[in-house]
Amino acid sequence: MAAGEGMTSVCVSYEVRRQLNTLRTMNGHKSVDTFLAEMIRSYKLSTMNGELDSLREQMKEVADVSAEHLVQRLNLAPFKV
Repeated sequence: MAAGEGMTSVCVSYEVRRQLNTLRTMNGHKSVDTFLAEMIRSYKLSTMNGELDSLREQMKEVADVSAEHLVQRLNLAPFKV
């Protein structure tokens, strides 16, 4: 990626740059950009996995509903089913 392409300039302190470079080196990334991109990717995957777990739980609740119970509830509806 060329300098500035798709990037936003952010002013950070020397200490923050030092810490980012240390983390980048420890994790084997060639640049801070690739390190931050990997961190963002990991965060997004973690968030998506949390949402998937929530959806699975909701699907399980729906699957556990008895069809007979649902039919009985629909018969109590104030409109024609």
